[in-house]
Amino acid sequence: MEESRCDFDAVILAGGRSSRLGGVPKQALVFQGSSLLERSVAAAAGAGRTVVVGDTASISTGTFSTGTLPAGLLECREEPAFAGPAAAIAAGLDTLAEAGASAPYTLVLACDMPLVSEAVPLLHAALLAAPGTPGVMACGSDGRAQPLAGFYSTRGLTKAAEELRAGGRLVNGSVRALLASLDVQLVTVPAGATADVDTWDDAAALGIAAGTGAETGTGAGGANVGGNS
Repeated sequence: MEESRCDFDAVILAGGRSSRLGGVPKQALVFQGSSLLERSVAAAAGAGRTVVVGDTASISTGTFSTGTLPAGLLECREEPAFAGPAAAIAAGLDTLAEAGASAPYTLVLACDMPLVSEAVPLLHAALLAAPGTPGVMACGSDGRAQPLAGFYSTRGLTKAAEELRAGGRLVNGSVRALLASLDVQLVTVPAGATADVDTWDDAAALGIAAGTGAETGTGAGGANVGGNS
């Protein structure tokens, strides 16, 4: 491991029901010309292996226009489908292990945070500054932690997932329950870096048009976003 880099793999969650978006897949929404899934994959650049957990068939924009992931990315689905983020993380870890991935840390990202790339470098720097830490988690300036934006010990995360599975608590289990045994460090990230899209009001605040995967107007941070139907 180099002093300027900590080896990691990545699990990107893209399998929710998007019920508050009327079933429109979050991962296919477009921000600044790229789908939210594309932006999440880009935010994980530097990972040894990256796995996307969820439904990727609905992607209809940019480099994912064929509905498939670029070469080199892994893909899986939690069982049963829509079993929650803890089960999705566990499925991602299983897929990485089956592919021979062995990085000491795993970056976990939800696909509904368009600006999360602003948080990842700060999280990585904090990881480097605390060798051997069980993990680092993004935290907004308001003190709100975001467990789906963090680097976690692969060994610790895998053990926690196995314990939840053995206890019958993995399916529909919470991420907080999964991370309860890890003494993670909170890292303050820029305002908006972990803003997520749960509702159409959230999407509108970022300049994503309601009811579509298109953008309109001006998004967060004054970014000029163009239409994309």
